[in-house]
This record gives sequence, structure tokens and C-alpha cells, in this order.
Amino acid sequence: MVNLEKIDVFFSLNSFTEIELREKTSVVIDVLRASSSIVTALMNGADAIIPVADMGEASKIAMNVDSENYLLCGEKDGVMIDGYDLGNSPFEYTKEVVANKKLIFNTTNGTKAIKKTFGSSNVCVAAFLNVSAVVEFLKTQDTDIVLVCAGWKGRLAFEDILLAGNIIYKLSDGKLPEKARDGVRVAFTLYDTYKDNIAAIIHQSNHAERLKTLIGTDDIEYCCQTDITDVLPYLNEGMITLKNG
Repeated sequence: MVNLEKIDVFFSLNSFTEIELREKTSVVIDVLRASSSIVTALMNGADAIIPVADMGEASKIAMNVDSENYLLCGEKDGVMIDGYDLGNSPFEYTKEVVANKKLIFNTTNGTKAIKKTFGSSNVCVAAFLNVSAVVEFLKTQDTDIVLVCAGWKGRLAFEDILLAGNIIYKLSDGKLPEKARDGVRVAFTLYDTYKDNIAAIIHQSNHAERLKTLIGTDDIEYCCQTDITDVLPYLNEGMITLKNG
């Protein structure tokens, strides 16, 4: 049973240090778009995702693996990086492209946040696409839980906090714990306020507005969908794979 008073929320990848996550279960959230692309890739048969912090790390790994079985994926400032196989649109991660492949994944915010959680006891990746699967996994944990919002370049991202609130809302059956931490109160209240209009309010977020100028609205619409899959991306020895059991 989850102790709801031992849940915390960090609002950007710069709002915590690695030591604060030790011996805890961390949930990484980057709705637009890294989390959603990771979920989609695993849903469509990717073997694993290798999160990296920057292009240098990605290049080093790519130089030492069999290129037939690996894809170099990701973006910088929302735009696919020159020379990469895929960008960060979930629509690129189809079965035809990613099935049975390992993906070296480098994004502006999401993969940096994942790398900072490597010292946690457990790490999973959450999107609206798989929110119920994440909640069911968290119900089995007896450690403290930290919801890590990737944010945008050190600043908060509305849609990430909204998903954190959704997770807390489901875990608490819609009742804010009396002794909830401040971050939990903020995320819960935000979700409770906008839960009936998630897609519309995400479209108004700063990050969604940035993306619209670069890629249009299709990715945003996709990432706003709830529970289209029960896959649970789980970090294991530096790679994100499907959580089994």
C-alpha cells in the first residue's frame, strides 16, 4: 500500500539532486514528447531504449555498436538532430521501424531527467498514454515515490505537472492526503482543476505552443491520449525495457 504522505514531486530536472532519489522509486515524466515516444516505441516492439544526456554520449555509443540493430534517435530544442535516424515524434516509432531494435535516445529534457534518476531503487517512465499502468506499478512499491517532471530547460512544464497530478489523483482515489507535501498539493490541485479538459489545456501550455511552431499539432494530440496501452517502461542496467511481472 502506497504511503501517500511519502510521495513528492519535482517540477524540473534542475529542481533535485541525484542523492534525493536514492532508495526511492522514481517516475520520469516528459509528456511532450520523450515519455510518449518511449512508451510508443516499446508498445511497437522496440527491444530497449538507451537514454543519454547529450550528443557526445550518443555518438560514443553509436560508434561501438552494430548499426543494423541500433537506431540513433532524438532531438535538440524540438528539432531532429542532423544525422539521426529518428526525431522525437511518437509517430516515427512505428512497428516497421523500431521492432526488435535498440534505440539510443537523446532529448533536450526527458533523457537528461532519466539519467539523473540512475541511483534510484526503481525507475519507470510515465505518459498519459500509460498512466494507469504506472499507477498499478506504484501501488506495489513500499519505497518513497518521487514524480520527476522533466520540464523545459530547467523550468516547469505545465503538462508534466498535470500528469503528476493525475497519478496522485488515481493513487489517492481523488482525495488529497491531509499531510501531502507541497509539490503533491500543487500537482493534485492542478489536475483536479483541469481533469475534464486535459487536451485543451495542454494545447495552451508554453511547450505546446513552442512545438506548434515547429511541428504542428498532431504530436500534441497524440500525447494527450489517456491509457492507450498498458506497457510500463522500466530502467534496468542503464536501458529502458518493458517491465515484466
